[in-house]
Amino acid sequence: MDRRDFIVNAASVSALSAVASMAHTASAGMQGASSSTAKGADDGLGSNTITIGVIGCGGRGSGAAVNAIEASPDTRIIALADLFPDRLASARTGLAQQGDRLAVPESSCFWGFDAYQKVLATGCDVVILATPPAFRPGHLEAAIAAGKNVFMEKPVAVDPAGIRKVLAACRAAKERGLSVVAGTQRRHEACYQQAMDRIHAGVIGRPIAARCFWNMGGLWSVAPQSGRSDVENQLRNWLYYTWLSGDHIVEQHVHNIDVVNWAFLAHPIRCVAVGGRQSRTDPLYGNIFDHFGVDFEYPGNRFALSMARQWEGTPGRVSEFIYGSEGTASLNSGACSIDSKDPWSFSGKQVNPYVQEHMDLIAAIQSGHPVNEGEQVAFSTLSAIMARMAAYSGQVVTWEEALASPLDLMPSPLEFGPLPVSAVAIPGRG
Repeated sequence: MDRRDFIVNAASVSALSAVASMAHTASAGMQGASSSTAKGADDGLGSNTITIGVIGCGGRGSGAAVNAIEASPDTRIIALADLFPDRLASARTGLAQQGDRLAVPESSCFWGFDAYQKVLATGCDVVILATPPAFRPGHLEAAIAAGKNVFMEKPVAVDPAGIRKVLAACRAAKERGLSVVAGTQRRHEACYQQAMDRIHAGVIGRPIAARCFWNMGGLWSVAPQSGRSDVENQLRNWLYYTWLSGDHIVEQHVHNIDVVNWAFLAHPIRCVAVGGRQSRTDPLYGNIFDHFGVDFEYPGNRFALSMARQWEGTPGRVSEFIYGSEGTASLNSGACSIDSKDPWSFSGKQVNPYVQEHMDLIAAIQSGHPVNEGEQVAFSTLSAIMARMAAYSGQVVTWEEALASPLDLMPSPLEFGPLPVSAVAIPGRG
């Protein structure tokens, strides 16, 4: 099940079970009753069953739920949470049609700003965190405090304040022996893993430069409705607001930046960037850019060129290239190759990496040997945030400046009501 296709389809799926628009605030009550789920004879769950709660039931959350079931016969989805009741209803219906292990009783389905707390109270073993990225730091913090193993989608934050919270939560997870796996699926793909093994073994010599791309056409969008508040309209169209998605360099291009960090075994130390809004100028597309170009500097006098754009009607390119002192690696899903004195091309079979990442999490839980990918995905997310900060400001931004920045994009308090859209960033104007 392709991750991006699932997200595109979800925009239309939500209409199937649409309900009246919510007009209550975050403090309003929730639908659905809390229940404590323990594995035993009474509930029909075997002692080896790994129970999963899903927080965020859009396309990616629903897709991850299916992937988790495909990953093992021992998994079962027992709880669902979403901010919106229509999205929750659509997801519940769609998942139940795909098998008994994805069928969730209404009593274990929750909606509202605090629905995630209800899922954490069900006694599930694992939570899938798949809400818009702005909510990831708070949800991760709560999940670790509740003693849950976590699968969390990328990116893991939209601002430095969120990154610091994620890093603290992942340190707490290590202390508690909990596993944290991230949705950077290339790290779980055999093609990429074998290529990286060769890069790190020196087959292309010392990696000294890289290029990475996520160039594509358009994505889904949800038009605003007059009966909805500003906050609800923005949440339903979350891709296009920096406070919710981090902009597409963070929400999407983080995958490719993560690959470069992986190849260099380091994060960038500074960057300079350009970007703007040339193709998507309609207010429907919020306040994010539609293109970025970044020059990252890495330790050891190394650099990487990054390019990301979302322009309708233009050719796509999603790939990474690593240049070493003795060769080159070309990286793409299912088609990695190396040009050097010891040339290589991937030719084997591999498990769907969207499934493999859940297989790896389940294996860690069942073996009692926790894995924790929190820091690496947080560093890759901060690399993308640093690049966005450089593009928005027109300034050189260092790693230390980005990590220490007080920038916190989450509105406070967050509740349904007015929320003016922040102006599109213009470099050099503050």
